[in-house]
Amino acid sequence: MDYKSEMRQLRDTLNEAGYKYYVLDAPEMADHEYDRLLRRLEELEAAHPEEVTPDSPTRRVGGAVLESFQEVAHPVPLESLQDVFSPEEVEEFTGRMAEALEQVEYSVEPKVDGLSVALEYLDGLFVQGATRGDGRTGEDVTENLRTIKSIPMTLPEKLPRLIVRGEVFMPKNVFHKLNRQREENGEPLFANPRNAAAGSLRQLDSKICAKRLLDIRVFNLQLVEGRAFATHSESIDYLASQGFQTIPRKVLTSAAEVNAEIVRLGESREELPFDMDGAVVKVNSLTDRSVVGSTAKCPRWAIAYKYPPEQKPSRVLEITVQVGRTGVLTPKVVVEPVRLAGTTVTNATLHNQDFIDEKDIRVGDTVVLQKAGEIIPEVVEVLLEKRPEGTVPYRLPENCPVCGAPVARDLDGAAVRCTGAECPAQLHRNLTHFASRDAMDIEGMGPAVMSQLIERGLVRTAADLYFLTAKELEGLERMGKKSARNAVAAIDASRSRGLERLLYALGIRQVGQKAGKILAARFGSFDALAAASEEELTAIDDVGAVTAAYIRQWLDSPQSKDLVARLKEAGVSMDAAQVSAGDQFQGLTFVLTGALERFTREEAAALIEARGGKAAGSVSKKTSYVVAGENAGSKLKKADELGIPVLTEEEFAAMLEGPQNAGEQQMDLWGTLPLQ
Repeated sequence: MDYKSEMRQLRDTLNEAGYKYYVLDAPEMADHEYDRLLRRLEELEAAHPEEVTPDSPTRRVGGAVLESFQEVAHPVPLESLQDVFSPEEVEEFTGRMAEALEQVEYSVEPKVDGLSVALEYLDGLFVQGATRGDGRTGEDVTENLRTIKSIPMTLPEKLPRLIVRGEVFMPKNVFHKLNRQREENGEPLFANPRNAAAGSLRQLDSKICAKRLLDIRVFNLQLVEGRAFATHSESIDYLASQGFQTIPRKVLTSAAEVNAEIVRLGESREELPFDMDGAVVKVNSLTDRSVVGSTAKCPRWAIAYKYPPEQKPSRVLEITVQVGRTGVLTPKVVVEPVRLAGTTVTNATLHNQDFIDEKDIRVGDTVVLQKAGEIIPEVVEVLLEKRPEGTVPYRLPENCPVCGAPVARDLDGAAVRCTGAECPAQLHRNLTHFASRDAMDIEGMGPAVMSQLIERGLVRTAADLYFLTAKELEGLERMGKKSARNAVAAIDASRSRGLERLLYALGIRQVGQKAGKILAARFGSFDALAAASEEELTAIDDVGAVTAAYIRQWLDSPQSKDLVARLKEAGVSMDAAQVSAGDQFQGLTFVLTGALERFTREEAAALIEARGGKAAGSVSKKTSYVVAGENAGSKLKKADELGIPVLTEEEFAAMLEGPQNAGEQQMDLWGTLPLQ
C-alpha cells in the first residue's frame, strides 16, 4: 500500500472510531489501538505534510496559536430568545401562536448553558466556526472548535453549503475535575460550566482548549443549500444522520403538554451531561415561523423558560479548612444534609475570610443554600432570626492545620496561605514544579513519579530528591533499572542549573523565570540574596514592593531555611551561572509576534536577554525591533503605525550572529548567516 492510500485509510478508520466513541457513545476500538494508529498517521503526515487534510484527526489536539480572533459576519443572525418565568407566561405564548396559526406544534427541548456558535460546511467539509457575538458578528474560533471531538469535520452528504447552530459546553464531570485541579493549584475556581466553556473556547492557544475536553449539542439549522425541510424536527433528525450530536426534544401540541414537559425537564436535569439553564419552546413548522416572524431582538416563534434557583435552609455543623497545593487555606461549611437541585448537599465553599466576614457565617447558624450555576453549593444568606445564643465570629487559623507554619494573607488578594516551604499539603505541587523543565529540568521526574515517591515516604522536601538512590527508584511502578539510573543522572545534572533556575524552582510567590534571572544577575549568590533587605529588593527594576515582601517572607521562614540548608548539603549550586553571550543587544527592546520556525518564543527571548537586550510583550515607542513570524497580527500593524523596524526570522537570526554593540549602530542586517 502506498503512503497516500495508507494515510486515507488511517484517517477514515480513526474518524469512524472517534464518531462511535464521542457521538454514539459506543466505542469499538481499544484506546491503545487508537493511539497506535494516530501515532502512525502523525508520522506519515510529518513526512508528507502536503497530504495533510482538514479532516485529519491529528488536527483535533490543537496547535495553532493566535494573537487575536478575527471577526466573522453571520449570514443568518444568531438571535436570542425572549425569557419567561412562569407557566402563565408559557400559556400566553402558546395562546398568541394559536391565534396566528392553525394546528400549532411545539418542539420543547433543554436549553444548554454554554456558548452559542455557528458551524459552516462547504461541500460537506467543516471550514469555519464562530461565536455568536452580538448575533450578527462573532469571532472566528475555528481552530478551537476543531479540538471538540463531537464536531464532524466532514459530512456524509456533500451539500454545497450548510450552517448549523450549536451550544458548546463543558461536561459536568470535566468541570468538577477542572475545578478540583484549579483549587489544588491555588487558581480561581470557575463559577459554573458556562464560564469554563466560554473561557476555554476563547483561548488563543488551541492546545489549551483541547485539554478542556469541551463538547457541543447542535440545536438549529441556520442555512442549507441543496435540501429543504418542512419542520424543525425534520431538520434536526437530518443533522443527527450527518453525525452531529443534537439536542433531545419532544413535539407537543398543547400548553398543558408543554408545561408538563418543562416540569419534567427541570426534574431530570441532573441526568443530563450538560448544565441546563432553562427549557426552549419553539414552533415546529418552519413555514409557520416565517409567518410569525421576529422582532428586532428575538424571534416571536420561540421562548426560553427560566427555572427559578432552588434554595433551601440548613444548619451549620462546623467550618473546616483545607490546604491546597499552593498553600491556600480554603474554608468549607459542613451542613446538615439537604436535598438541593437533585443532589444531597453536605457542604459548601466559603471562599475566604472576607466572604465569611461579609455574611457573618458562624457555627450553629441556619443558612440558605443554593447551587451556583446549578452546580456548586453556596451560602446565599444567614437567617439571623434563627441564630442561637453563644455563637462567635469565625476566624481562619493563624497556623497551617497541616504543618503548623504561620499563615499570611496575600498582599495582593484575599487568599490566606501557608508560608511553610516544606508543608506536606503542598509537597506534590512543589516537587513537580521544582523538577519541571523551566525550573531544575529533572527529566523523568514528572507528576506520576512524584506521587509514588510521596506515597512511599521517600521524599518530604525537594532536597530529598538529591539523596535518592537508583535502587529506591527501581521499586517504583514503570521504573526499571535503566530508567532509575537515568533519573539519578538527571537529578545529579540538575545540581548545576544555577541560581536563576533555583530561585524559580523554589516556588517563591511572584518569583517567576524573569524575576529569577533578575535576582540572580543582581546578587550573584543565594547568600547575598538572603542578606538583602526588603528595601534593597524593592529598589531593583521589575521587583515591586509586593514581590519584595514575598521574597523576604519566604527567606525568613524556618522551613525555607531548612530546605536551603539541605539543598546546599546536597551540592546544589547556589551561584548565578555565567551565561552571557555578549552585550550586542544592550539598550534594545524586541517584540516577538507570530509563529517562529527556528525557535520557540521562550528560546528567542532567552537569546535576546543573554545578549543584553529586553524581550517585551507589546509594541510601543520604546520598541527597537519587531520580529515577525507566520500569521503576525495586531503587533505588526502597531509597528507599522509607529514606524518600528520589522525583522523577518531570518534577519533576526542574522543579528544573533552579528557583531557586538548592535545598539550603537544602524542595523544593516549583516547578511543572512545561519545559526550554528
